[in-house]
Amino acid sequence: MSAATATIAPAALLSRSSSLLASTAAVRLRSSRRCFRVLPIRASSPSERPFEVCVKASITVPNRLGDCPFSQRVLLTLEEKRLSYDMILVDLGNKPEWFLQISPDGKVPLIKFDEKWIADSDIITKSLEEKYPVPSLETPPEKASAGSKIFSTFIGFLKSKDPNDGTEQALLDELTSFNEYLKDNGPFVNGDSISAADLSLGPKLYHMEIALGHYKNWSVPESLTYVRNYMKSIFSMDSFVKTRALPEDVIAGWRPKVISATI
Repeated sequence: MSAATATIAPAALLSRSSSLLASTAAVRLRSSRRCFRVLPIRASSPSERPFEVCVKASITVPNRLGDCPFSQRVLLTLEEKRLSYDMILVDLGNKPEWFLQISPDGKVPLIKFDEKWIADSDIITKSLEEKYPVPSLETPPEKASAGSKIFSTFIGFLKSKDPNDGTEQALLDELTSFNEYLKDNGPFVNGDSISAADLSLGPKLYHMEIALGHYKNWSVPESLTYVRNYMKSIFSMDSFVKTRALPEDVIAGWRPKVISATI
């Protein structure tokens, strides 16, 4: 999904497009939500109706997708399964009333699935896999946990102000373990094919690379060749490029956690 709309009150929708020719889009006003819906050319093999997906809006650039890795996971799943969808970009700093009515806890992602709004990226991606099993993105249970602790250790290191508290080493340990896993099982979590585990881990590694590079001047050691190649492969996927957040949004999104750690 290409980067799209941001905070046009109360939200804006952008359909997935097989073209960057925004001039072909037709714009109309939907009075029920008072939002603009942009309808460019649809991708091939659409579902019967486009899914509506509530995701975080950019806080740095108007009309762009924001920095939620869990939202990107859902969009990646839709992209890889070739399912049409409309993004509803929600300003999480000023949540509109209609959004709180369908998401009382005010969280994204949220998808309208069989006329019901479903939250939680785990539940959403599982539901999509069950209803649209081709192409399969299923990860074998024995492989699903590969790299699963990297994100939490990254956050611990990002928030740390003590270079001797072990948080950096904890992250290095998890990355080293994942490097060994990929060496024996890669190039992806499930071997040669992309699976749900990669679509979950990829956005988190993207956030790790940008946030630690900015706030810690830190990057994945060159010795972890398999992890670095994995990240390069995931980040260069067409579906990933279309659905990734802007680096400045990732930096801004993590800033509150970095600042709160200093208080």
